[in-house]
Amino acid sequence: MIRVVVVDDEALVRGGFTHILNAADDIEVVAAVPGGEAVRAVRESHPDVVLLDIRMPDVDGLTVLAGLRRLPEPPAVAMLTTFDTDEYVATALRSGAAGFLLKDTDPEQLPTLVRALAEGGTVLSSTVTRTVVDGYLNNGVREPSAVRLTARLTERERAVLVLLAEGLANTDIGARLHLSTGTVKGHVSAVLAKLRVGSRVEAALIAERAGLLTPSRDGRTG
Repeated sequence: MIRVVVVDDEALVRGGFTHILNAADDIEVVAAVPGGEAVRAVRESHPDVVLLDIRMPDVDGLTVLAGLRRLPEPPAVAMLTTFDTDEYVATALRSGAAGFLLKDTDPEQLPTLVRALAEGGTVLSSTVTRTVVDGYLNNGVREPSAVRLTARLTERERAVLVLLAEGLANTDIGARLHLSTGTVKGHVSAVLAKLRVGSRVEAALIAERAGLLTPSRDGRTG
C-alpha cells in the first residue's frame, strides 16, 4: 500500500482527497491534518507521499516542506495549490518538492499521480508547469550554465532526462525507451551526478533551463 498524508487547512479539501485516494486499492490515506500538525503526523505515520497545501493560515507550506525535508527519511512531497501560477511553486521545487498539483486535479488522475510520486517520479507534466517554470525560473530563456551541464550527458542520458522531466517514473521511462528498470536507475544516477544535483526535480529544472523541453508543434516536449 502507498501511504499518503494530506495536509490542508480546509477540512473539505482533506476529506475530498481522502475519499478519492482511499477508493484506490493500493493507496491509503494514513492522516489528513492542517499545517500545524503536519510534521508530527508524518513522523508518526511514515508516509510514502505527502500532499501539502502551499498556502495555509496557521503555518506556511514552505516552512512545513523544510521541516519534512529535514526528516531522516523524508517522503515525496507534492505541493497543493489553487492557482496555476502560484509564485511560491518555483521556491517549493527548489526546496525539494517533487512537483505540485492543482486542487481541482481530475479525481481520476489523482491516484495515478500519487503512484508516480511514490515511485520517485515528478508531477511536472501539465500545461501549468510550463507557465510556472518559464515564468519564475528562466522566463523562457536558455541558461548557458544549464546548457553546459546537459552537454556532459550521453544521448541516452539526455533521453532519460527529458522523460524524467516530464514526470515519468523509472518503469515508465524504461517502457518508453525499451530499457529495464535497473538500467534506467543507472542512467538516472549518472544524470544526477553529471548535473551535480541531488534530486529528480532539480534535474528536471535544469532540463527546462537548458531548453530540452521545448514543445513541438504537436504539444510534446523534446
